[in-house]
Amino acid sequence: MFTEGMVGMTQTYRVIAKPWRRGWELHIGGVGVTQARSLKEAEEAVRDYLSLLQDIDSKERLEIEIIPHLNGVEEQAKQAREAVAEAARLQKVAAQESRAAARSLRAAGLSVADTAAILGVSRGRVSQLTSD
Repeated sequence: MFTEGMVGMTQTYRVIAKPWRRGWELHIGGVGVTQARSLKEAEEAVRDYLSLLQDIDSKERLEIEIIPHLNGVEEQAKQAREAVAEAARLQKVAAQESRAAARSLRAAGLSVADTAAILGVSRGRVSQLTSD
């Protein structure tokens, strides 16, 4: 399977990865099947397979989408990845809010100790939050 990109031609291959006793079977949509010992090695194995089978330069602009097939467990893993990404995003927002609040409290004339008590952090953390 291939699609034309906005700039030039980009070939996109969708690969269903199925576990087996020696690693992973890699079912390349409309092309064939190859194997890899680990998912980490899957993309390179697909590129090598395509370069041998279809005389495609493995450095050519190819988009390889590896999709593990684990009888539903992959959905749970996807949800976990999304939750971790959301937690990281919220942590960044919380840090920005904490810095802004600490600076505002200090600018309003509150001591480091009072600012720390209001924010529920240590005095040292207030110093970190208010430093440039």
